[in-house]
Amino acid sequence: MSKKIRVLIVDDQAVIRKILSEGLSADPMIEVVDTAPNPYIARDKIVFLKPDVLTLDVEMPMMNGIEFLKKLMPQFPIPVIMVSSLTRQGKATTMDALKAGAVDFVAKPDGTDGSMEQMLEDLRQKIKVAAVTDVSKWLHSRQQHYAVPQQVSTGSYIHGAIKLIAVGASTGGTQAFRDILHHLPPQIPGMVVVQHMPPGFTATYARTLDEETHFDVKEAENGDMIVPGRILIAPGDFHLSVKKYGADYKVNIFTYEKVQGHRPSVDVLFDSVAESGASATALGILLTGMGADGARGLLKMKQAGAKTIGQNEETSVVYGMPKVARDLGAVDQVLALSEMAPAILKHCR
Repeated sequence: MSKKIRVLIVDDQAVIRKILSEGLSADPMIEVVDTAPNPYIARDKIVFLKPDVLTLDVEMPMMNGIEFLKKLMPQFPIPVIMVSSLTRQGKATTMDALKAGAVDFVAKPDGTDGSMEQMLEDLRQKIKVAAVTDVSKWLHSRQQHYAVPQQVSTGSYIHGAIKLIAVGASTGGTQAFRDILHHLPPQIPGMVVVQHMPPGFTATYARTLDEETHFDVKEAENGDMIVPGRILIAPGDFHLSVKKYGADYKVNIFTYEKVQGHRPSVDVLFDSVAESGASATALGILLTGMGADGARGLLKMKQAGAKTIGQNEETSVVYGMPKVARDLGAVDQVLALSEMAPAILKHCR
């Protein structure tokens, strides 16, 4: 991108606006065009300044981030990065914001040494991704309200060829995976999922999916069994691997150095599926995300006998991870998001 990325910062705290403004302006590719203390002032500045990206606080007086997004995106879609607090309410609102059209989020620092600079570095990188993200689909859109699908006969899925489904995702993946789940029956093979998220937010994400779907969704704990109808989400800042125990498969949660810059890492999950002997009855799915995490692991799964699917460019928020996997020859099928659930069912029958 030749020109600078124009950013508008929205936060009710003056000290945060100052920190973000100075931190973002330190990057030669970013220009902070202005700041706003609340959504009402931000609305007018968006229309007048036409920024490329908006950073938006989650918890604000008068109108919180999710309420503002629901009003903004159908009228003036713009790439938005949420700046989230670590409170329980902040995490829940962040999940709602992603559903309402936010591209991604960063967590406000916890006060430890280096946490502020790490947050600013994450925000700078995510702003660069958001700047090239197409959010025009939100124009004139209405918020989706999902109904839990009706219970269907599941015996043909439980006893099918696929016994385990491994899923990896990053930017845009929270909504993509949610969309897939809302088109699947309740007793498909057990799923293990790595979604790039910081600690705490994975638990909130799992709880949200558990409440709005008919699946048993939880943040994975060491030794959890992989069984039909259960979805295990890798906890933030921990790797997740699959291990074989007799005729069953369980998950192992552990800390180790970051892989592809991430913990949890999709490559770690996919590698473990290939090495556990589960690949012959496994399905690997790589969804939208920045970078290359999961591409090499998906190839390893395919070489070990697994079926593999990658999301296509048109429906990916960021066509990074699935593109690298496709280029490596790791993907059997390149599919639009709407084609994912039918393909999963076909493999599981």
